Amino acid sequence: MILLSDPRVAAVPVRDAGTPLVRLGAEFGAARALVRADLGERLGWARAALPAGLGLRVVEGHRHVARQREIIEAYAGELLAADPGLGGTRLRELTSRFVAPVEVAPHVAGAAVDLTISGPDGDLDMGTPIDATPEQSAGACYLAAAGISAQARANRMLLARVLGGAGLVNYPSEWWHWSYGDRYWALITGAPAALHGPIDGRVPA
Repeated sequence: MILLSDPRVAAVPVRDAGTPLVRLGAEFGAARALVRADLGERLGWARAALPAGLGLRVVEGHRHVARQREIIEAYAGELLAADPGLGGTRLRELTSRFVAPVEVAPHVAGAAVDLTISGPDGDLDMGTPIDATPEQSAGACYLAAAGISAQARANRMLLARVLGGAGLVNYPSEWWHWSYGDRYWALITGAPAALHGPIDGRVPA
């Protein structure tokens, strides 16, 4: 997989047209996350493609730079506590499996969501909770991980089908993380440039 720390991601140019942030409606869950308007539209397409009775529950969209840095520092600290010999490039690579470097972070661009599928009885079984780290889940957080149940596998594939069909891309180490228009999306899809760059500082209340 291509990690978000890969230099090829940072090398993607950004041609930000200023697409505004919008707040998702209650049909996407109580978080009422902020996302770029074109991402919000595509989430609507994906939701409509789900079988009757199922919906998408978005737990996070846009994330402030300060919050991104907090998550990076906390997770890097966990990795260092487990292996004090880590440092430099290797620490950055391992950290980026779970949280993106600030300069390329899809959440900071308002171009990513963390989400799952919900039904009448709550969230579907996806094999791990949202935000389970590779260490906590023994790697089961990866979209294509082995060792999860057949039902969890089917639910992940349904999520991938509707979101991929709407033009979003997954970050393979996090089954719940999908994005549209950011640098990672551009690299994976072959787009000439990212549509969305960092927007911290111009976020609506």
